[in-house]
Amino acid sequence: MTATTENTTQPIDLLSPDLTADPFAKYARMREQAPVLAGTVLGSPMWLVTGYDDVRLVLTDPRFVTDPSSVRGGDPDGEHAILKQLNIPSDVEDLIAKAMMNLDGAPHARLRKLVSRAFTARRVAEMRPRIERLTARLLDDMAAAGRDGTPVDLVESFCYPVPIAVICELVGIDEADRPQWSGWGRVLSLMQVEHLPTILRECSAHVTDVIERRRAEPRDDLISALVQAQEDDGDRLSDREMVTLVFTMVTAGHESTTYLLGNSVLALLENPDQLALLREDPSRWQPAVRELMRLGPSQFAQPRYAAEEIELSGVRIPAGSAVTPLLLAANTDPRKYADPERLDVHRGAASHVGFGMGAHHCLGAPLAYLEAEVALQALFDRFPDLSLAVRREEIPWALRPGFTRVAELPLRLA
Repeated sequence: MTATTENTTQPIDLLSPDLTADPFAKYARMREQAPVLAGTVLGSPMWLVTGYDDVRLVLTDPRFVTDPSSVRGGDPDGEHAILKQLNIPSDVEDLIAKAMMNLDGAPHARLRKLVSRAFTARRVAEMRPRIERLTARLLDDMAAAGRDGTPVDLVESFCYPVPIAVICELVGIDEADRPQWSGWGRVLSLMQVEHLPTILRECSAHVTDVIERRRAEPRDDLISALVQAQEDDGDRLSDREMVTLVFTMVTAGHESTTYLLGNSVLALLENPDQLALLREDPSRWQPAVRELMRLGPSQFAQPRYAAEEIELSGVRIPAGSAVTPLLLAANTDPRKYADPERLDVHRGAASHVGFGMGAHHCLGAPLAYLEAEVALQALFDRFPDLSLAVRREEIPWALRPGFTRVAELPLRLA
C-alpha cells in the first residue's frame, strides 16, 4: 500500500476485541487519525475509510466493485483464502462467494430485480399485522418466563424469534422448519467455524428440498416467484442460483434486525429521557428506529475493490486494492452529525449508511425498520418497568465480522 503522505501506524485489525469493547471511541480515534488508514481482516490487507463523505463515495461510486476477480490488480484468490480461514468447504463456498451482494453490474441487477418482488412497499406493509401478532405472542411467553422477577434474556426470547419468523414467512420457509433456521442462524452469526461445514450443507439441502416442494405446489412467496422466473423465458435461473438466493435472503434478512433489536433496547434503557419522549409521542418510533440503526449494530461493510487507481482524501488507492467502508465511523462523523454519539430520537437520521447505499443498499431495510418499530414499541408498552438484570459492564458483547451486538441481554420485566 502506498499513500501520498507517510503512514507509520500499524495496520488496524478490524476484528480486534478493542472494537467490541468500545467501538465509538475506537472509530473516533481512527477517523481523527486519518480519513483513510491501513487495516486488515483475517490477515488480508485493505484500506479503511472513516469519514462520512468518503464512505458514501465508496458505497455509491461504480469504480468500487464487490467482486475482486473483475478488477485489474485484484487478487482472485483473496476471497477464497478468507473463506478457507472460516472453514467453509469448497462444495458450499458458492453460498457465500456467489451471493447477490458479491456480484456487480448486470448479474447483480438481474438477481436484485427478482428478489425485490418480496420487498415492495405493499408487501412490507402487509406484514405489519403478522409482526404485531408474533410480537404479542412472544411478549406473552416472556411475561410467563419472567414471572416473580426471574431475569429473561431478550436476545434469546425476542431478538432472534421475531426476525427469523418474519423473513421465513416472506421467503417461503414453512413454520415447522423455522426453529431449525433459527439454530442455523445462531451458528452463522457467531461464526462458529467448527460447525460451518455441517450447517452450510444442511442449509443447502433444505433449501433444495423447499424449492422442489414449491415447484410442485406454488405459493405466494419468494421461492415460488423464483421458480416461476426460472420457467419463464426471461430471467432464467439455475437451481443453484436459487439455493444461494434463498440462503442469502433468510440469513441476511434476519441478522441485522436481530442485532438492531438487542442494541436498541439497551440504548433506550441507558437513555431514559429518549425513551420517555417515545412514550409521550408514539408517532416518533418510526424515525427513532433510523436513529437507533445509525448508532449500530453495523460496524463496517464488505470490502469494495478499486477498479482503477483512485485518490481518497489524499491517499492513492491502487487499482485492485480492497477498500472497507467503516459504517459506524461514518455514522458518528461530527462533520455530518452534531453531537454524533448521542442518541436523539428526534434526529431521524434518514441519511445514515447503516444499511449501505447505492446499488448494494439493503433491500430488506424497510422490513427491518417495520419490525423494529412494531417490536420495540410493543415491548416497552407491555413492560413499562423494564430494567437490566445485571450491571452494564456484565453484558456480554459479540463481534461478528461487520457487526457489534449484545450477545445476551438479561432483563427484569417488572
